[in-house]
Amino acid sequence: MTLLDVSIVNVALPSMESSLGAGSSEVQWIVAGYALAFGLVLVPAGRVGDLYSRRLLFVVGLAGFVLTSAAAGLVQSATALAVVRLAQGVTAGLVNPQVLALIQQLFTGAERAKAFGLFGTTIGLSTAIGPLLGGGILAVFGEAQGWRGVFLVNVPIGLVLLPLAWRWLPKQGRARTAGRLHLDVVGLLLLAAATVFAMLPFVLTTGEDDPPARWWFLAPGLALLAAFAGWERREERRGNQPVVAGELVRTGSFSVGALVGIAYFAGFTGIFLVVTLYLQTGLGLSPLQAGLVQTPFAIMSAVFAQVGGREVSRRGRPVVVVGLVVVAVGLGAADVVSAAVQGTAGAIALSACLAVAGAGSGLVISPNQTLALADVPRAVAGVAGGVLQTGQRVGSAMGVAATTAIFFSTLAAQGSSESVFGEALSDGLRVSLGLVLLALVLAVVDLRRRAGHRPARDGAPDGGAAGHRVD
Repeated sequence: MTLLDVSIVNVALPSMESSLGAGSSEVQWIVAGYALAFGLVLVPAGRVGDLYSRRLLFVVGLAGFVLTSAAAGLVQSATALAVVRLAQGVTAGLVNPQVLALIQQLFTGAERAKAFGLFGTTIGLSTAIGPLLGGGILAVFGEAQGWRGVFLVNVPIGLVLLPLAWRWLPKQGRARTAGRLHLDVVGLLLLAAATVFAMLPFVLTTGEDDPPARWWFLAPGLALLAAFAGWERREERRGNQPVVAGELVRTGSFSVGALVGIAYFAGFTGIFLVVTLYLQTGLGLSPLQAGLVQTPFAIMSAVFAQVGGREVSRRGRPVVVVGLVVVAVGLGAADVVSAAVQGTAGAIALSACLAVAGAGSGLVISPNQTLALADVPRAVAGVAGGVLQTGQRVGSAMGVAATTAIFFSTLAAQGSSESVFGEALSDGLRVSLGLVLLALVLAVVDLRRRAGHRPARDGAPDGGAAGHRVD
């Protein structure tokens, strides 16, 4: 639900604008506020969950998400909706790090890889199926008020999950070092501020009229990030527990996995917004029809996430490399098709290309998370998951900003005919393809590094399970 709310809202924005009389700045914050608050909370929530109780943080976050979803569906003004979306993002950020940490805590070996496979399935489905679900809700409840159903659909699901989570999730003893509990509040505040300033210019990028001054937010973001790194080293030298432990940063598998995740999510997430804009605005499809075109991506991603979760424990990093190659092939084909074929035939061909990319995506997301967390101590699993997901949120914001900026710049320069929309989509997809290729380069470099430093054991391929056993 928490990840679905990132993508499902896009197709309902026109309905919100007409129903609430929302202006462009309010619409911007309805979308951006959720993403900002979500990214802001992930690492602090992971750290607090590690120290206190992952179950408690999960249940509190889920309860808050249900309440804010209900509030979002009942508000009467665009300003109120933007404020509620900020609160909803905070509650979503409380939930997600606990999921990865609980997988680390409850599973080992091949079972852990399978669990990450299921988690990867939910990520792929939530991102790709959002437009379909949103379009379906609008079709059932009508364009005028259907946007309310986009939020209210979370309420019954959450109410079912809450008692199950409280009953079945394990209790957790408090993590203690030398008999005391330490929460690095200064480090948390520095990281939170750095995250906000780093993400702001990207989440505020929505079209050709965006103010260039937004990029100045990056300067304090980088300064705060440097201050955070210095503070964390100071805390570690003093024998305190920093927010992000030095051993976590120095774990090669984690660092590479985080970088691959940032690059891949930058390329992966930006696809769906420009595809939705092309299908609805360029080809004139309804939200439901646009969602159906993108559904094969979700289906193939779900199927191959199970394959990836099973194979990564045996083959390791090569699974991710193969997945990235397949995604690149699918996006390359979509690039060619979108520029050459329009109309219904173009939509069908684009759907087939997205199916190929979805198959590759299933081999990337969960296997990469499995490998990134394979060597992470369970005591810091929550903060590790928070760091990974913060990187994914930052990467997503960067990718969406880059692809939409290129998309709108092409339309501004050449007009708004159907063929120009195809060219704009092609240009946006090339940005996504470039980011996916960057992730591929990082994965291949890591694979070669492992092959050069670790001799292959009999019966296991180089750089695979021999070089990176998941346990």
